[in-house]
Amino acid sequence: MNEERTIQTTVGKKRQPRQRFVHVCAACGHTSARWMGRCPACEEWDTMVEEAVPSARPNGSGRGYGTDGAGGRPEPLAEVSTSAAPRLVSGWSEFDRVLGGGIVGGSLVLVAGEPGMGKSTLMLMVAERLQAGQVLYVAGEESPRQIKMRADRLGISARDIHVFAETDVARIADAVTATEPRLVIIDSIQTVHSSDVPAGPGSVIQIRSCAVALQRLAKQMEVPVLLVGHVTKEGVIAGPKVLEHTVDAVVQFEGDRHHSFRVLRAVKNRFGSTNEIGVFEMSGVGLREVENPSARFLACRRAEVSGSVVISAVEGTRPVLIEMQALVSDRAYGTPQRTATGFAMRRLQMLIAVLARRANVRLADHDVFVNAVAGARVDEPAADAGVLLALASAARDRPVAADTVVIGEVGLAGELRPVHRMEQRIAEAARLGFRRVVIPSENQEGDDQNKSVQSIGLQEDSPGCGSGIEVIGVADVAELLGTCLADRQ
Repeated sequence: MNEERTIQTTVGKKRQPRQRFVHVCAACGHTSARWMGRCPACEEWDTMVEEAVPSARPNGSGRGYGTDGAGGRPEPLAEVSTSAAPRLVSGWSEFDRVLGGGIVGGSLVLVAGEPGMGKSTLMLMVAERLQAGQVLYVAGEESPRQIKMRADRLGISARDIHVFAETDVARIADAVTATEPRLVIIDSIQTVHSSDVPAGPGSVIQIRSCAVALQRLAKQMEVPVLLVGHVTKEGVIAGPKVLEHTVDAVVQFEGDRHHSFRVLRAVKNRFGSTNEIGVFEMSGVGLREVENPSARFLACRRAEVSGSVVISAVEGTRPVLIEMQALVSDRAYGTPQRTATGFAMRRLQMLIAVLARRANVRLADHDVFVNAVAGARVDEPAADAGVLLALASAARDRPVAADTVVIGEVGLAGELRPVHRMEQRIAEAARLGFRRVVIPSENQEGDDQNKSVQSIGLQEDSPGCGSGIEVIGVADVAELLGTCLADRQ
């Protein structure tokens, strides 16, 4: 049985293939010659759709492009220029930091986020702040009138912003060629389509084909293109995975509808670090930069409350202090609840097991809730010790001292393992007025690749670190609870 359906035409006595069809997973982009109810790659059900495979181009028509405009001619690696690529600086330090210092010319950047997070507002304010010449705003979802109303509400001067309501990728390319803008914004990539592709807008093959066409346009004209993308209900970027491989950078605009804070996080970046974040605050007049996220995250913190612990998380080159809250209560139903907001659920379950086994704090018959305040999200293991201490504090109803910051990774044996950039974390805690920092003993002794805490100048006379900061090293979970909770009875 033929696995691929082929439409053939008869030319004289010779039959030649004309069109070939494959089945593509709409969730991950996996291709298969036949239809399957469940995708073997992502294991999603009923996501395989039939799509036509474009025919091969004649010889010479499918040539690519060189990244330096040389027509793709081979050149010795030793002669390749290593000069820094020119960047467009938006004037927003938070936005430029995530992209590695600005928008690189000729780059293709995907900005993804859930509906209502403010992606269009962010793009419009970036276009207004850029001040680098004409900006072409391609509107695929909104009319020019709607965009003008948003600009008036935000107080944006639309002098150098040109709106083009179009979804055909060929017409978009013609407009870019005719106007030669300094920046192109396409809102959104899911609405753009090509008339040469036999599929509807938003389909896997349409998104893939349009992304490749826009990438070729950006490289040939050396104009940066910002693509606005949607996020599915599962939290992944809509469209095939090849979309993320095609673009040069992928940034996600995250946040909570019930909080004003928004976080711009780099997921992929060919021109900078993928660990940087930018923090913004949504207000009635648009987005505003948050230059000191630690102070804003701790602004409404209540002292002397059980279950509240401040941890230090490093995002890129900047340490951020975040309050982690825990609540332990008697179970309301037969099965205890485990809920984590802004923290990994599997990590929480591991910490609950370590507490029961290594510190005799048993939560099997209790409901457990953990929350990172202000809509923050903590991914690194350095928050383990703080979350574990918050759980023990809530279970024993003993508050942790308000001037204490807890840092460290927790192992299955109950040991506290060292973390990187400890000196920066301690300096940030001291700058915000904290007087005690609890860290793994190996970080204090300098047994790992980090410098010893005693050798980096964090004594009382250290400039910029405050006076009287106390650094306490603990070896395991039992010592952590004894240090932070025993004197709070």
